[in-house]
Amino acid sequence: MPEGDTVWNTARVVERALTGATLTGSDFRVPRLATTDLTGWTVTESASRGKHLLLRLTPGETHRDPGESPAETAEPGGPGDNRRAAAAQKPLTLHSHLRMEGAWRTYAPGERWTGRPAHLIRVVLRTERAVAVGYHLHDLTLIPTAEEESLVGHLGPDLLGADWDAAEAVRRIAAHPEATISEALLDQRNLAGVGNLYRAETLFLRGLWPWTRVADVADLTGTVELSQRLVASNRGRWTQTTTGSLRRGETSYVYGRRAQPCRRCGTAIRKAERSPLLPTSGSREGDYSPLSASARQDGSAGRDGSVRRGPGSMARGAEKSPPLSASAGRIGDKAELEDRITYWCPRCQPEPAAAA
Repeated sequence: MPEGDTVWNTARVVERALTGATLTGSDFRVPRLATTDLTGWTVTESASRGKHLLLRLTPGETHRDPGESPAETAEPGGPGDNRRAAAAQKPLTLHSHLRMEGAWRTYAPGERWTGRPAHLIRVVLRTERAVAVGYHLHDLTLIPTAEEESLVGHLGPDLLGADWDAAEAVRRIAAHPEATISEALLDQRNLAGVGNLYRAETLFLRGLWPWTRVADVADLTGTVELSQRLVASNRGRWTQTTTGSLRRGETSYVYGRRAQPCRRCGTAIRKAERSPLLPTSGSREGDYSPLSASARQDGSAGRDGSVRRGPGSMARGAEKSPPLSASAGRIGDKAELEDRITYWCPRCQPEPAAAA
């Protein structure tokens, strides 16, 4: 799954392939941009912001307004000339979000595209020296660069940004003391770049039960700073590790290791499916829900006072489950919390009541 470091690495790959080059062609395969043509535009920068990728462009001497037709461009003094004059004052940003399966790949001209099936291609950008192909991208948007904040302004401090501010991230998290530390780390409004892998590994290394309230975390600053160090340590490589080992099967402490022995104490690693607060379905070994059986069945209150139903508790056609918690409505990039999986060691990360 793409996390902050993956998007940062992707931005560097695209930057090496396209920055400074003029686009000789573009092909958008999403309805709202289907007629867009960026031929003649120059790529000036490829940047990441949390899990968002921003490709910045400026108009060249022979650029075409993204929305005009070739016929308009060909008429001297016509609509095309007017549009070019206006566009010259308006650099553009191509914004994309990788979400769960998105990716950018770069190829030499004429090289076979091997990244993903063709039906998953969302955009193709061509220059004389390279081709960049975006697969399964989400939220693909072309906007004036001056308006970038309308898409990413809600994000918290970027874990890999030059302006990373741990104190501000802590302040944002602490402002919602009833949220769980698990959901707080994933909330991109608090800090931008943590995904499921780094969330699980940070909580393990800090000895925190995933459903611990933010108000009950003794060292919130230390937790935030550790998450940043973990993400930053994987910048510049594609194999992510939190253990220091790059060998297959040795790169994580708890993430992806359901029912395997904890590397510290030998206890079987447990897993909760879906979002951090939603009860798991099924009863496979190692699966877990923080709620009691009665709470899962009748929707009674959980430890944080919120009402949560198990997937099997609703009749067909019934309304969707209530919000996962009091703070769920403010989750930034809401889709980031869907279909998540939490891993932890019940001995190294004991429930606060059990540890007392």
